[in-house]
Amino acid sequence: MDEERGITPDWEERLAALWAAFDDHAAAGREAEFRAAVDALVAELPGDGPVGPFERACAFDSTGHPGDAVALYQDALRRGLVGYRGRRARIQLASSLRNVGRAEEGVALLEPELDAPSDELDDAVRATLALCLANLGREREGLSLVLGALAPHLPRYRRSMAEYARLLVEPGD
Repeated sequence: MDEERGITPDWEERLAALWAAFDDHAAAGREAEFRAAVDALVAELPGDGPVGPFERACAFDSTGHPGDAVALYQDALRRGLVGYRGRRARIQLASSLRNVGRAEEGVALLEPELDAPSDELDDAVRATLALCLANLGREREGLSLVLGALAPHLPRYRRSMAEYARLLVEPGD
């Protein structure tokens, strides 16, 4: 953990517990209370770090306020958010940008992620990029990404689905 920036294992556990209770907050219409609880946790961190704006952005995004989340995600990335949270921030920022009518910016943000080192977020990158592309009228490219992401998970037809995905954007002979 990054204890130099105030992020301790205890802080991470309390954050995880809060997110685990998110559905309860949402079901009870207590989204503002949830955001306030995130703000209280973030207030424990040094003010100049990137994790605080990221977590606040996640809270706004998850409670249906993508417009409020955009600037916070951008701030977190500007402050140097890297690693797993940094990749999540780019995915979630792209999604929020799409939701506020700025899908082109989402595409520009996620296309470089296709060449990033592989991790468990690869499919989320492709799915979010596909949605951004669909908003821009580039459905074939989006479908190609989704099929390409799905193919490795299929018990059969992996090779043919991967080929169909490729052919959607690179027609064969």
